[in-house]
Amino acid sequence: MDGGQGPERVSNATGGVSVREMIRTLADTRPAADSAGMIDQLRELEDLKSAAAARQARIAVAFDLKQRREQASAGVPTEQLGAGVAAQIALARRESPAKGSRLLGLARALVTEMPHTLAGLQSGQLNEWRATLLLRETACLSAADRSAVDEELASDVGTFSGAGDRAVIAAARSAAYRRDPRSVADRASHAAAERHVSFRPAPDTMCYVTAFLPVAEGVAVHAALSGHADTFRSDGDARSRGQLMADALVERVTGTEGGVSGVEIQLVMTDRTLFQGDSEPARLAGYGVVPGGWARKIVARDQDKPMNLWLRRLYTAPRTGELVAMESRARLFPPGLRRFIQVRDHICRTP
Repeated sequence: MDGGQGPERVSNATGGVSVREMIRTLADTRPAADSAGMIDQLRELEDLKSAAAARQARIAVAFDLKQRREQASAGVPTEQLGAGVAAQIALARRESPAKGSRLLGLARALVTEMPHTLAGLQSGQLNEWRATLLLRETACLSAADRSAVDEELASDVGTFSGAGDRAVIAAARSAAYRRDPRSVADRASHAAAERHVSFRPAPDTMCYVTAFLPVAEGVAVHAALSGHADTFRSDGDARSRGQLMADALVERVTGTEGGVSGVEIQLVMTDRTLFQGDSEPARLAGYGVVPGGWARKIVARDQDKPMNLWLRRLYTAPRTGELVAMESRARLFPPGLRRFIQVRDHICRTP
């Protein structure tokens, strides 16, 4: 990928200062002596980040073209030209390959179809996220219509600095609709087919369960949860409104008061963590590493929210920790038996 162009050899077109030298200069820069100077520094650094994003977009497009030419000269079939370009861009930007494809697509749109947005990014009037919003809201348009919207919004770029993201989205969406109402309407109708529910881990043994829904259904879900929370709050429930809504969502989806029922969660921990209070963390399938104390609490929740507990022994290599064997059957470990063993043995009976 480097083509002989390492960081020390990348320079700007005016002063010949390398990017690495700029980084060293920034690292040595100290906060200004007064508050006004500090705010000026923050703004200047933000403008620098925007200018760097614009430069990255131009370099990504240039790299893509160069790679395609080189691949064509090497006899690569036309349908395979550009293979690996997005992955290299992702690696350079410390992103995933999937994110690299999106970054390359955004760069192409900026450079070839939305020069005014690119100029706003270059000058610091837009940041990279605002530019992405403008690109996203015009993605349904043809290249010609997208360029026309870009020109129409050019005079508004300077005013976006004092507006929120919603104002930027509204301006782009309105301009796109005026340019091509049919494409915008088709995009909205097709979006319903993309509805889904996603899951991703969050810090502190929490997670995000996100539903991507048509707006009517989404508003109805939120209104139902809000009404439920308001009713319980008026009756004196001590939980916050957000907690009530979250608990109601879990109970209505699972169909069980209090939450989880009939769903297997695979919690993996050592016998030392389970029986001896060891601090070694456990692992929850689909989530990742969780604290040992939290894992024991889940296993011991047999009073307020009982769950069936099935145990299956896993055998690992002592040195590498790799799984080498596993019991073919899981055994039910009811609360009564669990308490009996805890009272009888106090510690792990068979280390």
